[in-house]
Amino acid sequence: VQLQASGGGLVQPGGSLTLSCTASGFSLADYAIGWFRQAPGKEREGVACISGGDDSTVYSRSVRGRFTISRANAKNAAYLQMDSLTPEDTAVYYCATTASLLLSLQDKYYDNWGQGTQVTVSS
Repeated sequence: VQLQASGGGLVQPGGSLTLSCTASGFSLADYAIGWFRQAPGKEREGVACISGGDDSTVYSRSVRGRFTISRANAKNAAYLQMDSLTPEDTAVYYCATTASLLLSLQDKYYDNWGQGTQVTVSS
């Protein structure tokens, strides 16, 4: 049972990046998926999540309108499309899953975490 986030890198302000979250050993279709980030010296922040049923989504205020979460159950993957990136988006990004029916950006509800991927927004 493993999650892996990938797709991070260095991007200029105003640029875009798409992160992927892939699962092995279980089906992502059975779970809600969240994307979180943690910048140096800051607490982990939930930025987006998508339900396991009707694909309802929730975004944090800091990324709403710029980030889009999606899932592709056939590929056992989820994605985070990030547009209009700013230096404040620089962080390690993680994906996580929860079987909870409560769609939340609070990390306490998520029990399966992947290794993170670094996103750096800088000119």
